[in-house]
Amino acid sequence: MDSCNVSVDVEQLATFEWRPADLIRPPAKGQTHDFALIVLNQPLQSNLSVIRQLWNNASIRVAADGGANRLYDAAGKVGDASFDDLHLIIGDLDSLTPTTQAYYEAKKTTILRDPDQESTDFGKCVTYIRRHHHHQLQRRPHNHSDHADDADSVPEPPPDMVAVGGLGGRVDQGLSQLHHLYLFQTDPSYADGRLYLFSGESLTFLLKPGRHLIRVKGEEEEWERGQRGGGAGVFGKYVGMLPVGGTSRITTKGLEWDVTDWETRFGGRVSTSNHVLPETRVVEVRTTEEVLFTIALAGGEGQE
Repeated sequence: MDSCNVSVDVEQLATFEWRPADLIRPPAKGQTHDFALIVLNQPLQSNLSVIRQLWNNASIRVAADGGANRLYDAAGKVGDASFDDLHLIIGDLDSLTPTTQAYYEAKKTTILRDPDQESTDFGKCVTYIRRHHHHQLQRRPHNHSDHADDADSVPEPPPDMVAVGGLGGRVDQGLSQLHHLYLFQTDPSYADGRLYLFSGESLTFLLKPGRHLIRVKGEEEEWERGQRGGGAGVFGKYVGMLPVGGTSRITTKGLEWDVTDWETRFGGRVSTSNHVLPETRVVEVRTTEEVLFTIALAGGEGQE
């Protein structure tokens, strides 16, 4: 890859640290994860073991309308109770089947119809979670009103969110999910929480303008090696960075093909199929505008 000559003023960039493997790795003794899991209306058969771990780690579990069907088909339908502790189903409910609805009603899951046609079911999940926060969602009675008074609640920052099934299915749906990463993270410091998209093969998240330190291998390699028979950990080697907010200039460290002050834009150059070096624990990315960062999971398709 060619480099450009325009410098990025590193001193003016905010620094953000990322530990995405912690979303998937079982928490250490005495630790808990604090993120919301959103299940979208896409098949869950791919990498179901990772989805189960995300489910177990999440403090909030929400299905976007037909996403509940996917949970039921993957588990409840065959007598598997893994996904029974679903906190909420929300959407216009045009995709929720009567069988799935009856199943989760019996599990005391809250089912909320939101007929707003100006927002997607994904967007309704994000809005609801941010409005009610995880401690309210877990403690509220199942027959609560969406307009219940929260005046006595102690404000807490909204949790991070992981959307499962975000990049499968139709192209327009996949692009819509990527649009949500951009749409629902307008604060330059992620004050509303960070949003991740998990597909069966990769994890994708939005890098705001700044310097990003993304830990792709943890110090706890013993667990990773034990789980994967000597493998390299949670993530594979493939990464990509795609501009979504306009032309950006990126600088990277820790990749096989690092770049410096490299212009990326649609219609120009984009960074795909780059490789994390075997010795890299932290990938550093500096970007002047928003870019999507995507990294493959270990064992996913496309791995050599």
